[in-house]
Amino acid sequence: MQEAGVNLVSVGIFSWALLEPEPGTYDFGWLDRVLDKLHAGGIAVDLATATASPPPWFLQQHPEAAMVDARGVRRAFGSRQAYCTASPAFREAATGLATELAKRYADHPAVVMWHVGNEYGNHNAHCYCDTSAAAFRTWLRRRYGTLDRLNEAWLTTFWSQRYTDWDQIEPPREVSDNSHPNPGQQLDFWRYSSDALLELFQAEAEAVRAISDKPLTTNFMGFWKLSDPRPWVAAEDLVSNDHYLIAEDEDRTQQLAMTADLTRSLAHGEPWLLMEHSTSAVNWQPRNIAKTTGEMRRNSFQHVARGADGAMFFQWRASRAGSEKFHSAMVPHAGTESRVWRDVVRLGDDLSAIAEVAGTRVAQASVAILFDWTSWWAATFDSHPSVDVDPMTTARAWHKACWTRNLGVDVVGVDDPLDGYEVVVLPVQYLLSDATVERLTAFVEAGGTLVATYFTGIVDEHDHIRLGGYPGALRDLLGVRIEEFCPLPEGDEIPLTAYGTGTIWSERGRAVGADVVAAYAFGDVAGDPAVTRRRVGKGAAWYVGTELTPDALDTLVSQVLSETRPVVAGLPEGVEAVRRVGEQGSYVFVINHTHEPVIVPVRGVELLSGNEGGPHLVRAGQVAVIREE
Repeated sequence: MQEAGVNLVSVGIFSWALLEPEPGTYDFGWLDRVLDKLHAGGIAVDLATATASPPPWFLQQHPEAAMVDARGVRRAFGSRQAYCTASPAFREAATGLATELAKRYADHPAVVMWHVGNEYGNHNAHCYCDTSAAAFRTWLRRRYGTLDRLNEAWLTTFWSQRYTDWDQIEPPREVSDNSHPNPGQQLDFWRYSSDALLELFQAEAEAVRAISDKPLTTNFMGFWKLSDPRPWVAAEDLVSNDHYLIAEDEDRTQQLAMTADLTRSLAHGEPWLLMEHSTSAVNWQPRNIAKTTGEMRRNSFQHVARGADGAMFFQWRASRAGSEKFHSAMVPHAGTESRVWRDVVRLGDDLSAIAEVAGTRVAQASVAILFDWTSWWAATFDSHPSVDVDPMTTARAWHKACWTRNLGVDVVGVDDPLDGYEVVVLPVQYLLSDATVERLTAFVEAGGTLVATYFTGIVDEHDHIRLGGYPGALRDLLGVRIEEFCPLPEGDEIPLTAYGTGTIWSERGRAVGADVVAAYAFGDVAGDPAVTRRRVGKGAAWYVGTELTPDALDTLVSQVLSETRPVVAGLPEGVEAVRRVGEQGSYVFVINHTHEPVIVPVRGVELLSGNEGGPHLVRAGQVAVIREE
């Protein structure tokens, strides 16, 4: 570890069965030796509460605490996270172990941070057991107060679903074939389930905080759909994230950048920690493809460029057995005589060379992509106009259009401030509250540019259609009135009078105060607006009524963002540039994802090589960190 430059390790994440081999009986001897040895070697510890998965004895004692799926099948023991998040027995056992660990190690000199749980909800985000049903009803009582309000929110007059007693309400378990559960019930169950995970985390965190004043965190999973990370941030001292590339995603570097932009935004711009990524292949994809030469280094620098103050890996030494035995590690099965190990050592040297960057912040982004988990859930439930509509796909398309231009992007929530942004994009934000609409209107009136895509603003927070024509909540701000959705058949495209071609979606409607920038040029909707622009106060509101092809979107983005300046001008596509700033100056990170060298027109000291002056040459597949003059 010293050779590799390791200075922080997470310890004990899945060690419950070793630490508490029997209920109330603890064995800390092995952990004492590990922590003492790490401290003697100058390596700090992020100590886990070890509650990520219960041991066999727990579910043997408490079979009712096992997770139940939507079909009513109780999960068997044999993997991880097989517990119900609402189980009182699990919460008692988990907080008990967290308490004992905090008592023993709160003052250990190696321990600098607490790692509470691990990837909450990765495998058990939704439990449909009777305990969860009771907890769901309690959550609903807090949310609605009365059954009349709940019945109105779920519009239970439809299909004779009106409830007259709280005990009649169940989780949205699987119903009959070719039918669908109540969408209001579905949405609230997803809200409840996310809150239940947060409550479990808070209970463990409180157990630790009652004894230790050291900071604590838990590792998010980026755009993990099943749990909304935003409410968690206030309950932790440091935002951390796990990120694994999807090897066969052609835009995996863009997806990494977008996830890092999200994590930084969750941290409100403060430095954050990359808790896990992989040195090479993972073990859980259909084809676990090894990273190419230099890819791990570029991945690490992408995260650091976008605000991380550390880049950690799962795992230190590749496992000899178990489900993750083919998951890459810092020390692979081949040992230190390997490319992976040499790359790990080099990365340690690299991070040491740029240590002065720690604590700086990424420069103010010019673009914000508004992305709300509740809207994501609601937009992708069943019984909607088209299965092809996906908020994440649209959000990634807009992020990529900015990323290729080296424009700073934050991924913000509905409650985040919009001050300082030039452009705010709403990619398929199906669900919008009145309060969010007011904030967006104020942003545009003050001089901002808003871009809203199709299937945005359609429903309120209860998933009720906003009547009077689409796009509902934004109809007046955008100056369009859509009468009917006209989704396209699978694989079809529709030509436009400008920009190029749309896919997935078209609409029948008209402009009401907006200028029509592009219309549909074919079929039953020919002549109806596809892209519009309306002046509002000092700003402008754009509406994009179809999913633009990449070339069409690129043309539109060039127009919308024509006055938005990149971090570094003149770089070719595939060369990423990000600026971090601090009291002592600014640093430009350059990651060259291409197969060609590039000249970067920035002057200053390149910290990795020590070269001074500029412009700087960044070779194919390499990185640079330039302290600007």
